[in-house]
Formats: sequence, structure tokens, C-alpha cells
Amino acid sequence: MLFPKKVKHRKWQRMRRNPSKARAETRGATLAFGSHGLKATSVGRIRSNQLEAARKTIARVMGKTGKMWIRIFPDRPYTEKAAEVGMGKGKGDVKGYEVEVLPGRVIFEVDGVPDLPARDALRKAGAKMPVKTRIVAR
Repeated sequence: MLFPKKVKHRKWQRMRRNPSKARAETRGATLAFGSHGLKATSVGRIRSNQLEAARKTIARVMGKTGKMWIRIFPDRPYTEKAAEVGMGKGKGDVKGYEVEVLPGRVIFEVDGVPDLPARDALRKAGAKMPVKTRIVAR
């Protein structure tokens, strides 16, 4: 799974936003490397294990042909308190890392495979994502 080597602060604040006011992403909104891509159409946070599950799915469908790019990186730590622990006593321990995704952000790109297998791989990967996605092509 993807996680940063080092972070400036061990525990971050949530930085909750109103999802209905989320603007479209300006960075990383177009295909830069591949011929097909998976683009987010809603706001959400993608955890590193969800990203890894989608990556494995794409790799399994494409086989040894083609190339894949992951356009996002989970660098934001999230915490979780242990089971059956009462309120208070501080913030929980770091459980893993996630990335906040806005609408329009390209998550995956693939190239070197025909149109149908590429769309099939990205469709299956989109099912693993906690955000709504759509497939884009050049």
C-alpha cells in the first residue's frame, strides 16, 4: 500500500468541508500519460487500501501488456480510536493514509491496451472507489 516516508505532523485535523459546495478540481483534471483514465465525479477521501485494491484489479485485467499510472498519492493521515473505548482521553492512533479527491480529478490512467479491455479494467477499478467515477478517453 502507498504511504509517505515522512509527514510534517503525525496527526492532522479533519478539515471537514461542505460536499455540496465542492468546486471542480483544477489540477490533474486532464489525461497526461495514458489513452484512458478514471475520473472522480464526486467528493471523497480515498484510502491507501482502496487505491491498492483498484490497482490490483486493473493489473489483473490488463495482464502484462500496457502501462498504468496512479495520479493521486495518499499523504494525509487518519486516526481511529480502539474498539470499546470511551469518549475523551485524546485523539486516536494513526490508522493509515488517505487522499482527498475533488470532482474532476483523474485517479488512474492506462495505455497500451485496446479500448474494450481498458474500459473494462477502469470500470472494475471504479467499483472499488468510495467516490463516483467515470471513464474518460483521449
